[in-house]
Amino acid sequence: MVINKFSLRQNIGAALAAISFSFFSRLKPALLALICLPGLLWAADKPNVIVILTDDQGWGDLSIHGNTNLDTPNIDRLASQGMEFERFYVCPICSPTRAEFMTGRYNPRTGVRSASRGEERMDLDETTIFETFKAAGYKTAAFGKWHNGMQPPYHPNARGIDEYYGFCSGHWGHYYSPMLEHNGEIVTGNGYVTDDFTTRAMDYIEENKDDPFFVYLPYCTPHSPMQVPEPWWNKFADHELPLRAREDHEENMPHSKAALAMCENIDWNVGRLMKKLDDLDLTKDTIVVYFSDNGPNGYRWNGGMKGRKGSVEEGGVRSPFFIRWPGKIESGTKTDIIAGTIDLKPTLTDLASIENTGTLPMDGVSLKPLLMQSGEEWPKRLYVNHFKEKTSVRSQRFRLGFQGRLFDMLKDPGQHTDVRGKHPEVYQKLLAAQKDFDENVVSEIPEGQDTRPFIIGHSELSFTQLPARDAIPMGEIKRSGRAPNCSFYMNWVNEEDTIYWNTEVQEEGNYRASVYYTCAEEDLGAILELRAGESTIKKEVTVASNPPWVGAKFDRSSRRGESYVKDFVPMDLGVIHLSKGPTKLTLSSLDIAGNQSIEMRLIMLNRVY
Repeated sequence: MVINKFSLRQNIGAALAAISFSFFSRLKPALLALICLPGLLWAADKPNVIVILTDDQGWGDLSIHGNTNLDTPNIDRLASQGMEFERFYVCPICSPTRAEFMTGRYNPRTGVRSASRGEERMDLDETTIFETFKAAGYKTAAFGKWHNGMQPPYHPNARGIDEYYGFCSGHWGHYYSPMLEHNGEIVTGNGYVTDDFTTRAMDYIEENKDDPFFVYLPYCTPHSPMQVPEPWWNKFADHELPLRAREDHEENMPHSKAALAMCENIDWNVGRLMKKLDDLDLTKDTIVVYFSDNGPNGYRWNGGMKGRKGSVEEGGVRSPFFIRWPGKIESGTKTDIIAGTIDLKPTLTDLASIENTGTLPMDGVSLKPLLMQSGEEWPKRLYVNHFKEKTSVRSQRFRLGFQGRLFDMLKDPGQHTDVRGKHPEVYQKLLAAQKDFDENVVSEIPEGQDTRPFIIGHSELSFTQLPARDAIPMGEIKRSGRAPNCSFYMNWVNEEDTIYWNTEVQEEGNYRASVYYTCAEEDLGAILELRAGESTIKKEVTVASNPPWVGAKFDRSSRRGESYVKDFVPMDLGVIHLSKGPTKLTLSSLDIAGNQSIEMRLIMLNRVY
């Protein structure tokens, strides 16, 4: 039998309180309270928290919601052991949802406007949920897709995460033992990413079982590339999928099959994680949250709702949401009260009796009264969804779409019939809320492109990763795929062509630079130069590395502009001095000895102390 000190403290505390009451119940109340106090304080220890966030999983991608195309028994069981929020809303795409979860604030307030090219970075005056829990004595960890900034101070290790393993970009090009990072160090993953992230989380939980922990598990599936191991794909390869997307949504069957297979793999991993809590006797001491970051990444069965990922309509923003805390949250309970990601930070801190840190006001509210079924009258509220100049407003009964049409979601959940004429007062109220949000919240995002520089140097973290994703190519250099997040640069055939990053150096000093590259044997001899102002370093490419493109044979459905990848290797360029302030960091090829220079994936800088 596993004895957990955290649970033991609670049990001892409860026992002391009970003994005190039994033997001294006739004493004066004040004296009784003093005797019982140590036990009561022990019993008030902080619960552990695990937040599981899936990527591009729709509300309908679970069997608990009536989808007979797949089986998700472990997630269904997790839902049945706690409370389900049947009307839980997130953002239309990845990064904004993550920012709302971390801050309790609508994403335009946080500076997060989209998912790539630096637009996913969360403003530095925001206080994350991890910083708040860490300040309260929690161990904090994240395993998976971060997607709210790569360079410190946006990096997870600079935003309250003690232990980070995964990737900070928006999507990844390959899911089998890919290039990942561990606390800023480039490493190679171990097997299929969802399995790998879960195993890492389980190991961390076991290592820290005697202390309160907050584990964030942001999976990157069923986001593309549509890769999933054979045991899960085999079920769906010839599956007819009796339940289909609604008639006005064209469905890509290979994509749908792969997505559902990936959801069943997620379910298997959730089962492994829940069993680990059982084995460590942590189940009753742990709050578990499960939700997704947006609607499904393709048209497939989703309960007949309108919209998918990227849409502010119901199908693009309604997410599964389950929260379990045995003994505290009653099993098998449900609520149809509208709620969403902005409510998670105030709710989890409230459940853990932690004071919120930070100075910025939250838009979300604590859902604790609903979870504990306190009987309090719940106030009416409106919930707003926004993305790229499109704003939709949801009340408990109605949704005002971004095109100005009003839908009765109780009678018409698929949003077929405009009812503005039947409910003019409701329409005007939601229209006013939509206008207010656009004028006073969306306006917090500066107009035009995100021009913030990419940061080099941090007072406490020595590493800075500058990927091809964040760079600008000049000349004939081409990106390996339309989507920049996991791309690299190729076709470097002219010596006058360059790659540069708009940066700002926060910590002046000497930095050791490495470039992750590929180069064929016949192209050796290129002279690379890295320049920042008057500082330069040069290095000849003398070691060939010409691996094949990776990913195509693992895809279950064709890609949509996303790059395949290669196994890039590092080359030490030397040490360069970087002065504090705005800096244009430029990588040049002064000499191209063969057909082309290198193919470039990223520059890694490490400050030399």
